[in-house]
Parts: sequence; structure tokens; C-alpha cells
Amino acid sequence: MYILALLKKKLPIYSIKQFKHIDEEAGFYANLFIPHIKEHHFTTKPHKHDFYLILLFTKGHGMHYVDFTKYQIKPGTVFMMSPGQVHSWELSDDIDGYVFFHSKSFYDEGYTNEKITNYPFFSSIHNEPLVVIKKSNLVPIEDLFKKILEEYKQDNLFRFGKLHALINILYIELTRTYNAGTKVEKEKYLSAVRKFETLVDNNFKEIKFPAEYASLMNMTERHLNRITKACLNKTPTELISDRVILEAKRMLIHSNHSVAEVAGELGYFDSSYFSKLFKKKTKLTPKQFIGRNH
Repeated sequence: MYILALLKKKLPIYSIKQFKHIDEEAGFYANLFIPHIKEHHFTTKPHKHDFYLILLFTKGHGMHYVDFTKYQIKPGTVFMMSPGQVHSWELSDDIDGYVFFHSKSFYDEGYTNEKITNYPFFSSIHNEPLVVIKKSNLVPIEDLFKKILEEYKQDNLFRFGKLHALINILYIELTRTYNAGTKVEKEKYLSAVRKFETLVDNNFKEIKFPAEYASLMNMTERHLNRITKACLNKTPTELISDRVILEAKRMLIHSNHSVAEVAGELGYFDSSYFSKLFKKKTKLTPKQFIGRNH
């Protein structure tokens, strides 16, 4: 049974400095999965990170819970998680794999034109945070994880330059699998969606209407709708309410706030209206949702 939290409390947000790693000042960490979880027991409970996290599972099975969505763990599953996502897992005893993570600044320092949000799995919180590698294609992907770990452990000349190169190659390979058979949207549209999601993430408690976001982006509401539908097949209104409901779920489970207090924190002073919106999006009332997740 998936237990998000035994007691309601504020979710911890971990930084790379809280993990035992070789370069205390470098925004990068890598390890085999088993020693990683043994050395950092706190990762077994629901938490957030302020960095990008990449996992490859090579053995075992289980469930990975990312922002209230359940994903199956099996050999060949790669998870690519963005800062701020809440996650935890249930793992079999024979689990194994690789893990590395890095800050946004670590990635940005390696490139002048490339952006980490160019990769589809990091471009939007509405894109799935995983890709499953076929057994026939797993060897070269696992080899890249091995090389990243080996380079991280060495003190060679241009060490971080090589790490940047290896990570970029891995992200390209993962993108080719992630995007297989799908249409890649215009970069201009993707850039606009990222800007919109950033604005929503920073303002969703105060601003609820697409027209206001469209104004902040110097475009018409109709054009904003066209962009979000093309890239994510969702309207701006749906994306705004999705972000509100995600935060509501986090607060209902991981804080001591009442339903009315959560509604107020999210900008809804009519808690009954908030409860109706929550049920419309989740098919559950806030209280039913709390009961399901304890």
C-alpha cells in the first residue's frame, strides 16, 4: 500500500549538498542505486529536490510515485525528474541501477546555446518523467550511465567537460526514444509553453485566468490557446487548474491545513467552490482524497 505520509508535515526539499558526494561545491552527483539509497535513508520518504534527477533501473521491480501518478519500475526504465516534483517509491529487494543528478547551473555552465528544457522530458511538468528502453537497446544506454559514474569518480583533466558531453549524449539518446513516433513541435511554440508554465508556477495562487497570462506574454488569449493545444493538447485553463490541483494535493497530504485553509492559500475564499473544482478534476472530494492516501 502506498502511504504518502504517516503524519502531515511539510515536504522536505533536498539539495545536492545534502548528499554525500565527491565535490562538495560541484552541482553534480552520481552513484550506483543500492549504495545511494543505503547512504541516504531519507530518500525513501516523499520529498522534493531542487535539482534534475535521472535514474536507470537495471534489475528488480516496484512502483515509483511522482506527483500522485504511479509508474511501474522494471529493468530498462529511466526516470527523468525536474526540480520541485514530489516522489517516493516501493522497491523489490533485488532492485539495482544507476542514479545521477545535477543542478540547472551545472548544465548551463557546459553550454552557451543549449538549454536543459530543450529536452521533452524536462520541457514541461505535463510530460511523462520516464522512458522504457527496450532490452535490445539497453546496453548502450547503460554504458553511458557507467561512463558518467566512472568519470565522476576520477580526477582526470577536463573531467567536468567530459561529464557534460556524456550527459548531453545520454539526453539525446533518451529524447530519440521518448519522441519515437511523435511530432516534434516548433521550438518557438515550446519556448512559449515553457514561459507560460513558469508564469503559472509563480502566479497560480493569485492569477487564475488565461487572459491575464496572455497579457503578460504579450499575445492574445486565442494564440496562447493555440500554442498549448498544439504542444500539450490542453487549454490554458486546464493547465492552470492542473497546477492548482497538484498544489492542493500536496498541501492536503503534506501539511496540517484544513480544506478551507488549503482553499484560502490557493486563492479560493469559497471553500465549497474549491471542493467542487477539486472533485471535478480528481473525481474525489478533498476529504476523500486524504482518506485514499493515508
